[in-house]
Amino acid sequence: MSLPDFAGQPVRQCTINGIVYTLLGTAHVSVKSLEAVKAAIDGGGFDTIAVELDANRHRQLTQPDALYKLDIFQIIKEDKIGLVAANLSLAAYQRRLAEQLGIEPGAELKAAAQEAELRGLRMALIDRDAGITLKRSWSKLGFFKRGQLVAGLGTSLISSDDIGETEIEQLKEGDMLESSFGEFAKQTPELYESIIDERDRYMAAKLLQLRFHTDVKHVLAVVGAGHLAGLERALQNPVNMDGTVIADLETLPAQSGMPWFSLFIALFLIGGFAWGIHEGGLKLAGILLLQWVLITGFGGLIGCIAAKGHWLSCLAAFIASPLTPLHPALSSGMVSAYVEAKLRKPTYEDLLKLKDDTTEISGWWKNRFARILVNFILTNSGTALAVWIAGATFFIKLG
Repeated sequence: MSLPDFAGQPVRQCTINGIVYTLLGTAHVSVKSLEAVKAAIDGGGFDTIAVELDANRHRQLTQPDALYKLDIFQIIKEDKIGLVAANLSLAAYQRRLAEQLGIEPGAELKAAAQEAELRGLRMALIDRDAGITLKRSWSKLGFFKRGQLVAGLGTSLISSDDIGETEIEQLKEGDMLESSFGEFAKQTPELYESIIDERDRYMAAKLLQLRFHTDVKHVLAVVGAGHLAGLERALQNPVNMDGTVIADLETLPAQSGMPWFSLFIALFLIGGFAWGIHEGGLKLAGILLLQWVLITGFGGLIGCIAAKGHWLSCLAAFIASPLTPLHPALSSGMVSAYVEAKLRKPTYEDLLKLKDDTTEISGWWKNRFARILVNFILTNSGTALAVWIAGATFFIKLG
């Protein structure tokens, strides 16, 4: 079968249930890929344009003002600060790419979506929500790999250094989300499965759903070149015809019904105090209690100070840190961030500058909105570290 030539970009084609799927592999940082998309759509013959975007990413590309509607209080209440911070970090990475290469990452996806709308063609968003992908990836990693992931994101995504030629070349052949995690993604099978293999199956299932539209005969799917081979295989796998595939791949890891960590901390403290009373009376138990309060309190306090929190936010962190490890739905960072947001409520100007400020590490502290996210993360980190230190000192005192 003769394949079309779209500006020299890789193309695959397959026919399933009478629908011709033309898969155009693009580089999210390439002018040639942008030209290829326009050439493909100009060539006509397609009734449907499918793009490797989810609804949120599509909104960010086509409605940049949506960022200015973020509600920091809602984000804190729904415990989405970590996810928002990760998305901002990924956006900062892409912004650096745009400045360095002179093209907006994902410009070809944006063009495909806009052209479909302008020409009255059916447009399908086929990628999985990035938040779901990140949560599923996170759930598959162990404690130390999670630490590696956070450290890698923190180091690479808020760096102001130019992105190296090798990394850019990998981007031209791979996937934006995978490249954002760097070598860690390639060396971690669990992460690779979530951000590449699962999304290949998800996008294939979304494309196969188009068979329920009788007017769909020829689909152009614009996807990153790193998905091309996997997506073609997934399209031809009958398993992905099953209507449950999408629901299964959107399912978030089940939360444990029993807050085991909080329960363990509570039992550990009660047992420690009881043993303290048995060994040294109320005096030793009082010392242990004071030790727990001071160590965990100062842990949260130091984290909040590092985030340059308001003095009342720091006080809230100090008070909350000894208590929140015992509460599964609350964290010291949540308390501190909420107080910070009340005292230093982000302005519209902060939201306008959010994209620019978060491209540099100092900007995360300069921008009020971003600093609330930093406050949440560092206060929680300080408290978590202090809990381990307080636990160790318990054993020393009782040993």
